[in-house]
Amino acid sequence: MKIDVMDLKGKVKEKIESPSIFSTPYRPLVIRRAVLVAQANRRQKYGSDRMAGQRTSAHYEGLTHIDPDQKMMGREMSRMPREHGDTARFMRGRLSPHAVGGRRAHPPKVEKKWNKKINKKERLLAIRSAIAGTGRKDLVTERNHIFEGNLPLVIEDSIEEIKKIKDLMELMKNIGLEKEIERICKKKARSGKGKLRRGKHKKRIGPLIIINNDKGITRACRNLPGVEVVNVKKLDAEKLSPGSHGIRLAVWSKSALESLNSKV
Repeated sequence: MKIDVMDLKGKVKEKIESPSIFSTPYRPLVIRRAVLVAQANRRQKYGSDRMAGQRTSAHYEGLTHIDPDQKMMGREMSRMPREHGDTARFMRGRLSPHAVGGRRAHPPKVEKKWNKKINKKERLLAIRSAIAGTGRKDLVTERNHIFEGNLPLVIEDSIEEIKKIKDLMELMKNIGLEKEIERICKKKARSGKGKLRRGKHKKRIGPLIIINNDKGITRACRNLPGVEVVNVKKLDAEKLSPGSHGIRLAVWSKSALESLNSKV
């Protein structure tokens, strides 16, 4: 199978042989497992203060021979730790989980292990399967990417030397990704209270530019929302299939695609 290699103007410059890795069958369950493992290993441990809700002098007096004003038995109230003394909070419940300002029954603990493991061959299979998926239209359109022409999109190595965003936008227009750039630049507000926590607007995921050597392309992409640049040596399943939903639209440099022959 031959793959078209385009120049910066979007014209076919040459044809190269497709790497054998593109014949790997699509394994969505394996890709999903690799993505979940990557997300789990990125989680930061957290936990509550061990003394949270316990910094109080509240206690329960189960004695009957003490001062009637301080006695807690026979008051027709639940037997739980309560505050004492001449304060406005006299006899208010504290400490117990069901009291206001009390401790939590089962708080999150720092010692919990969030990380997961995956077999090396299984992780490599997920990467190979995701790479092969970048050449299938049905998997790429599943993520609502808009593009023209055949997949995979391969550009000559001069793409790695682009340093200005206006040159990159011109390239995207020439290779049929003008509507894709318009799609990822549109803002959409989150629904519900999520806009108070993770930012008001969602960030759409755009094309992934895969290179072999960074000669300035990273600088050109930093102000283009949703577009990322990654070295072919650092590819993983999560970059190629964010959230394990479909396959991300990939733009390959020629040298990056040819280096896949050594990754089989």
